[in-house]
Amino acid sequence: MKLRTLLLPIMLFASIVATPAVFASGDHPMTEGVIKKIDTNTGKITIKHGPIVNLDMPPMSMVFPVEDTSQLEGLAKGDNVKFYVVEKEGKMIIEELEAAN
Repeated sequence: MKLRTLLLPIMLFASIVATPAVFASGDHPMTEGVIKKIDTNTGKITIKHGPIVNLDMPPMSMVFPVEDTSQLEGLAKGDNVKFYVVEKEGKMIIEELEAAN
């Protein structure tokens, strides 16, 4: 029983550290990625991203529309970003997008 008591905090810490999502001020999982292309005319961005936890999606490269095209301002191909994507009416849309430090 003592071993279990000792291992529980370690296992909890390991699960938190191994979580691929980054939580933002909105208290929801942000996904990290790298911009591969930006199309300001259509309001779409191509991102090579890590796992999207809230949609149970593995890492890949994808094109996403952004909810607010002003979020694309100041970003360029090759930039590291954090973003939050949701599914709305059968489409995945970026609600939050910001440059990563």
